[in-house]
Amino acid sequence: MNIYIETLGCPKNFNDSEMLAGILKKHDNIIVEEPEKADVAVVNTCGFINDAKVESIDTILSMAKLKKSNKELILVVSGCLSQRYIEELYQEMPEVDILLGVNDYNSLPGLLDKLDRKRNKEKEECRIKLKNSLPDTFYDYRFRMSLENCYSRTVKIAEGCDNVCAYCVIPEIRGKFRSRKMEDIEKEAMKLAEEGCVELILIAQDVTNYGSDIYGKPMLPELLKRLSEIEEIHWIRLMYCYEDRVTDELIKVMKNEPKVCNYIDMPIQHISDNILENMRRRSTGDSIKKTIDRLRSGIPDIHIRTTFITGFPGETENDFDELYDFVSLMKLDRLGVFAYSKEENTPAGDMENQIEENVKAQRRDSIMRRQLEISLEYNLQKVGKTFEVLVEGVDEEGVYYGRTEYDAPAIDNSVIFTGNDLKPGDFVRVKIVDAYDYDLIGVME
Repeated sequence: MNIYIETLGCPKNFNDSEMLAGILKKHDNIIVEEPEKADVAVVNTCGFINDAKVESIDTILSMAKLKKSNKELILVVSGCLSQRYIEELYQEMPEVDILLGVNDYNSLPGLLDKLDRKRNKEKEECRIKLKNSLPDTFYDYRFRMSLENCYSRTVKIAEGCDNVCAYCVIPEIRGKFRSRKMEDIEKEAMKLAEEGCVELILIAQDVTNYGSDIYGKPMLPELLKRLSEIEEIHWIRLMYCYEDRVTDELIKVMKNEPKVCNYIDMPIQHISDNILENMRRRSTGDSIKKTIDRLRSGIPDIHIRTTFITGFPGETENDFDELYDFVSLMKLDRLGVFAYSKEENTPAGDMENQIEENVKAQRRDSIMRRQLEISLEYNLQKVGKTFEVLVEGVDEEGVYYGRTEYDAPAIDNSVIFTGNDLKPGDFVRVKIVDAYDYDLIGVME
């Protein structure tokens, strides 16, 4: 069969889609890049917050329209939305032929065969839903297939989450935190390196907790040292670190291992002790500030990415002002802000003093406007300096674009520059000659 996969959401979902693509290819299916050419269309959904749910539903409906012109098309919905609302989707979206949980990708080839047999035998519409309990093992990395590029790849080092943040449904969707064995991660990283990967992006709900469940203590520093020994790997990037688990040992390894990017994604969500306590975060405003100081002292050119939530239930004007002042004072390098999304089956969803939607949005936009000024200030300081840049592509006019070690793909800044005879995955030295809010302009040296 020809199978098209549309992926929504975070890098962890894209990682799952690559695993799914490899599983399907192993069973003699062909992955196609256009849904119009497919016998099967898979929508790998996100269901974390309301905006993500809306995007997922819209994408499913868009794929469902293709069935009007191709009545034999099989529509599959997988991922977090399907895991969370499989019964509701089964009842409300009859266009969907197969609904699949996040732990059931190995079953899809068999389900497609089963659906095909039932259609041929019963000569009528058939539908399947499957959501199993959490597996004891991880998907076999050997079957993973690159869907976009081979030079920058994620490596999922753990699954699930044991944190009990009041606003979050991830433990419900993904289950308890469970680490992969270090040897298994190393083998996958070496396989990716052989395929042309030069940047490893380590992902999990909390990478700083890696190894605690199977080794008795956090093992991220040791994992970084081992992965740094892979010759072909040039950059190693950390995504989704918890502030209270950023140890001095981790900072030391990040500083001393040249391949580990001086970049950390560390969502801290708020700075007010009142809100942090209600969010059930372990951090305090003081601990957050001290961790940022330790990172900046230990790694002078560290670039810190974080996210905040505005409009959490009970957030007062004083709470928000404290957050705004923190952003202005600390001047973090990379910043995203989400308006709080009320989710069912979460403690926060049942809290009193819910904030009006327009107030949430106003507070979000206010911080992002301030961050725009901070980002431009930092970018202007880079004019005249030279940076190593990972080439990502070239536009129709022959202008290249890429990233520094301080920027994660898809979410952070880009470097736009002139050059010659380059391909995605190349590393070049680029001198910055101009700067905008989020992009740098340069020339290859």
